[in-house]
Amino acid sequence: MAIQSIEMTSKAWDCVLALLQGRSQAAIISDAIFELYGTLAQKTGPLVLAQVGQSLDGRVATPSGDARDISGPDGLAHLHRCRALVDAVVIGETTVASDNPRLSVRLVKGHDPVRVVIDCHARLTGEEGIFHDGGAPVILFQSMAARSRVLPNAEIIPLVPKSGTGLKPQDILKELAARGLSRILVEGGAKTIARFVNAGLVDHLHVAISPIIIGSGPSGISLPPIEKLSAAHRPETKVFSLGSDILFDCRFSPQNF
Repeated sequence: MAIQSIEMTSKAWDCVLALLQGRSQAAIISDAIFELYGTLAQKTGPLVLAQVGQSLDGRVATPSGDARDISGPDGLAHLHRCRALVDAVVIGETTVASDNPRLSVRLVKGHDPVRVVIDCHARLTGEEGIFHDGGAPVILFQSMAARSRVLPNAEIIPLVPKSGTGLKPQDILKELAARGLSRILVEGGAKTIARFVNAGLVDHLHVAISPIIIGSGPSGISLPPIEKLSAAHRPETKVFSLGSDILFDCRFSPQNF
C-alpha cells in the first residue's frame, strides 16, 4: 500500500478552503493534498468524518486518562484542519469531562465548528470550560428521560433514547441537519465513534498513528466483539504521511439517515 506524503503550506491550505467555499483552486495543490483534504472540501451533501489519534498499540490515553501529546504536532494540525472542513464537531460527555477540549481550529486558518456534546444522562454540571470559554456555539443532546439542569451558553435538545443503547446517531444527525449542520466531525471518544460506525453513518474514518507505545489504557475505537475476521470492517484505505504521524483514511459507504 503506497504512502502519500502531505507537505502542507499556507498557500495550499488556502486552496483547500477555496474548494470548501465552492471557488476554483487559486493555485496548484499536490495530488496527495487534494486526495486527503480536497475531496472532503468538495463533497456535496451530508458528510460524516470520524477522527481518532492513537499510539502504535492503539491507545488514546494512559490508564489514568492522560491523553495530552498522544498525537504529534502534524497529527494535531491535521485534526484542526478536519474541524475547519465541517459545520459541527461531535464528542461525548466523558471527553468533555476528562479532556476539557476547546474544539477550535486555532492551529490552522478557518472557522471554528459548532460544538456538539452527547450527554445522554445529563451528567455535565455546567462548570466545564466548554460552557464558559467564549468559543463556538454549544449544542447538547440529552435523553428525554434524564433529569436535565440549566447549562450556560448551550442549546439542549432532548431525544428519545433507543432502549439500552443510548441516543441514536441517526436522530442526532437529523437534528443537526435541521439546523443547517450537515458536515459533521465525530471526534471522540471511542464509544461515540463506534456508535456512528456501527450505525453505518461514517463516510471517512481517519486514524492518525503517532510513533509511541503506551502499553495499556483505553483504545481508540471500541466496537462490539466479533467471532470471525470475516465480520470485520474492511473499508477502502489510503495512507498518508503527515510528518510526525501516519494517517489511515478509511472510506466507508454510509447508509442514508
